[in-house]
Amino acid sequence: MIAFQQKILNGIKCFRRQWVLFSNSERTTVCGADYMLMALQLSMAEVNKQHHGDFTVSLSDVLETWKYFLHDKLGLSYENMKEPKNYADVKKAYHAFLERSNMLDLIDICQKCCGLGLVSEDESIAPAQLLEFISGIQNAQENNVSVPSTPPTPVNRQGQENVKVTGLAKKCVCSYLSLLVNSKDDLALARILNVPDRGLGRDAFTNLKHASQKSEMSIFLMATSFIRTVELGGRGCKSSLFDPLKVHVKGLSNLVNFIDKLQDIVGEILNPRIAGERILSTVKMHLIKDRSNGDPFCQAIEEVVEDLDLKIKNIIDSQHEVLTASTTGVSPARPKLHSINHGTVYCGRHTVKVLLVLLDEEAVSPPTQNTAELLYDDERLNLFGTTSVLTLFRSPAQSSGSSPKPLRQRIQKSMDEKKKKMKPSSIKSQFACTYKNELSETKYQHFLSSSRIPTCIHPAPKQHLKAGYLTDKALVLI
Repeated sequence: MIAFQQKILNGIKCFRRQWVLFSNSERTTVCGADYMLMALQLSMAEVNKQHHGDFTVSLSDVLETWKYFLHDKLGLSYENMKEPKNYADVKKAYHAFLERSNMLDLIDICQKCCGLGLVSEDESIAPAQLLEFISGIQNAQENNVSVPSTPPTPVNRQGQENVKVTGLAKKCVCSYLSLLVNSKDDLALARILNVPDRGLGRDAFTNLKHASQKSEMSIFLMATSFIRTVELGGRGCKSSLFDPLKVHVKGLSNLVNFIDKLQDIVGEILNPRIAGERILSTVKMHLIKDRSNGDPFCQAIEEVVEDLDLKIKNIIDSQHEVLTASTTGVSPARPKLHSINHGTVYCGRHTVKVLLVLLDEEAVSPPTQNTAELLYDDERLNLFGTTSVLTLFRSPAQSSGSSPKPLRQRIQKSMDEKKKKMKPSSIKSQFACTYKNELSETKYQHFLSSSRIPTCIHPAPKQHLKAGYLTDKALVLI
């Protein structure tokens, strides 16, 4: 597995050296197996919405289309497989999504490298091997051979939960790094939009998504444009396009300003080793703030940041060794006058390239075995503020005439109905006890007759006030 991953990584290195032949941007990021599957799921949901009106797709349909999609894209035989419904539209939507996100998947990179002759025959990858790796077959076979099956125990379950939380922490940190170097990565934004809690839920993401579609820009660039407009225009900004986003100013400002803070570190610190360490430390403090030290997520973030920092240092050391080996020993020529600002113009470029290499290494990681947890919401992981990308990209249900009315209207209606059922009370003075209430007397006599309490045989005679006396007293009170 490690040797095969190294082959794929060598192909990605060729892509980095000759990025102009692959993409229009040097900051194009690589879409790994998990990202490919999520992009396909979103594409299928989008096509289903166009044809049926529902932005949703079942897991069985995703897996069936995923298998057919890989065979088709790798040029392998799929004669015994049935073509999924609306497959042409799904494939078109998939490639359009990657293009908007400024990403290339592993298959495109490997095929392009072979087509351009950038890799030798020894480094070339067979389509069948790439299929086994991306689909997870190769990883599953190695795990079955190396790890015997054991019955689940509380210790094993606890270990599995720790692995899930660690994987979640790594995805959050890498998503911040990916958004830092590639602001068009909508999947990365979806992962960390509300991690940590910024009060940005599905409504905020939906409003951002709709606004970005109207402006034909990425979701994060839409958020940045909105915050810049608010900061520069102040309260006088009344653009109708930004109206739905005004309720999310605080949360979006928190996100945009934090990414700006990371950009400042990239631009101000020339040493990539120090810059990388500072970036990871800043992301770590941002993710664990307002959390207790014993939180599993905090512990996982600590471990992930430490591991990624070590990888960055190893990348820089390996690049330095390659540079030293290629040195001829001849002293460099004196720089020309126009090169005085060379370091200023390319300030932070070396740090960005190191971060891209780090993300490339993460892109060739084996795919997640449990696709259900990857694609759909996991209640155990939702406690850490994460939401599946399908849930975020699906717009919240809009209220219709048949839906329940607002709570205030329902309460008012219930109170009105109770008032109608209540008998209107008559106005009485303090002598109301002298009035004869036939209904009350009837109930009282019925109670006495049915109860076992002994009653007096000859009750005292009732005393009635004269009407004139009552009237005079009432008039005096009034």
